[in-house]
Amino acid sequence: MVHAISLPPGQYGGGFVEDFFCNRLDPSRHPYFEEIHGMKVSAHCLIERDGRLTQFVSFEDRAWHAGISCWQGRERCNDFSIGVELEGCDEEGFDPRQYRQLARLAIALGRRYPALQTRSLAEGICGHSDIAPGRKTDPGPGFDWAHFRSLLKTTTNRKT
Repeated sequence: MVHAISLPPGQYGGGFVEDFFCNRLDPSRHPYFEEIHGMKVSAHCLIERDGRLTQFVSFEDRAWHAGISCWQGRERCNDFSIGVELEGCDEEGFDPRQYRQLARLAIALGRRYPALQTRSLAEGICGHSDIAPGRKTDPGPGFDWAHFRSLLKTTTNRKT
């Protein structure tokens, strides 16, 4: 499942997303942090704007990224999905390095966990907005699904 996050909203860098996922975000650093202080959320991975990948939760364990959710008739998506956060926001495009890293990660996960795939790897990947419509909008219109799917095909054909 593809997500988008920036902390504070619309700002990148600073390590605040990592601090948030590790439950060490200082609420005094920004007024928005006071609003989200105490939230217990996590993701399996974060891909920063420069393409750097950080893993927070083992792929064998549940992360708390989906909330109230349903995908292909199954509820509680945290129980069976892998959450990947892209540093970004709904309204802005993502960096090409993020797309490349996401494609490499998705292909590696598809090889490791064939059950993640439906008829094709691309069909097994969705956005937060797909599993929580009306509640969540990420990764948003700034995420180019067609480009991402083309990278999946290209990268898969190269056998990375």
